Amino acid sequence: MSSTELRRTALDATHRALGATMTDFAGWDMPLRYGSEREEHVAVRTRAGLFDLSHMGEITVTGPQAAELLDFALIGNIGTVKPGRARYTMICREDGGILDDLIVYRLGEARYMVVANASNAQVVLDALTGRAAGFDAEVRDDRDAYALLAVQGPESPGILASLTDADLDGLKYYAGLPGTVAGVPALIARTGYTGEDGFELFVRPEHAVGLWRALTEAGGGAGLIPCGLSCRDTLRLEAGMPLYGNELSTALTPFDAGLGRVVKFEKEGDFVGRAALTEAAERAVSRPPRVLVGLVAEGRRVPRSGYQVVAGGEVIGEVTSGAPSPTLGKPIAMAYVDPAHAAPGTEGVGVDIRGSHEPYEVVALPFYKRQK
Repeated sequence: MSSTELRRTALDATHRALGATMTDFAGWDMPLRYGSEREEHVAVRTRAGLFDLSHMGEITVTGPQAAELLDFALIGNIGTVKPGRARYTMICREDGGILDDLIVYRLGEARYMVVANASNAQVVLDALTGRAAGFDAEVRDDRDAYALLAVQGPESPGILASLTDADLDGLKYYAGLPGTVAGVPALIARTGYTGEDGFELFVRPEHAVGLWRALTEAGGGAGLIPCGLSCRDTLRLEAGMPLYGNELSTALTPFDAGLGRVVKFEKEGDFVGRAALTEAAERAVSRPPRVLVGLVAEGRRVPRSGYQVVAGGEVIGEVTSGAPSPTLGKPIAMAYVDPAHAAPGTEGVGVDIRGSHEPYEVVALPFYKRQK
């Protein structure tokens, strides 16, 4: 296999049989869309969508000092996560720059699963392995041990309930439990990246095709359709969820990204980046960094990542993500802007789109919040 050949998930043939448009995403050949991106987006908002997320990077950390290792390696307080629960956190460099944002599941007394973004999986694996020195804990690359399917949308609890006797009603957001779905052993997690209720199902790769078929059949009457990465991006954008490489990078600390709350200084002992992040926290008070805000277009032109945000002839920020919003019916964007222009309703803000300053309304994130 050449180094340029794309990796394929266990569902590759299924995607092709469904006529998916495939794309290179972080070295994986992934479905971008199956038909209409807008229809897929609306299905998740109103009914349900089925995603293949097997490109995500699973790393298992086990051993008597697994929690201590993760508390040292990550900025969150992982030692306080109860078995069966999950936590959003980040892994940072010594200088406080964000290497990746992560979800950590506590699967047992001394067993954790770290889920990294596909583009950063190797970086996170290498960092955890290096930081494990001196701890009685093992870091294992489990990327090939799992396929990951996600069912997202308001109809997803009913669809999944028809295939499992697991206690879905008792499964809280950011929790996971082992169970059986359509006869297949799975870790059932109530997590997602769409702003809707939903579940992520971690299974062995050889079970992926059968589970996809079972979910498709069970969800047919409820309007479930297969969904690609394109609508996943517009869904997370509407929900105001950051994407690594857009809103997050090594050039930013969590405080620069408005996510200082995930840095847990109160935990005992040192952790990688503590000193730099302490300085970043103090700096954010005396000299507030740019603020991540929402922008809603008054016109029809779509802003893209890297476009400049302007006001009064001055550059006041930069777009990190932009797309047409199927829910709002207008182009939207997330952007880092100077604090003076960050308040919702700020007048006179525009985006430089190929030399033309298009007017935009500054709004609070998220753009969309589901009704509980």
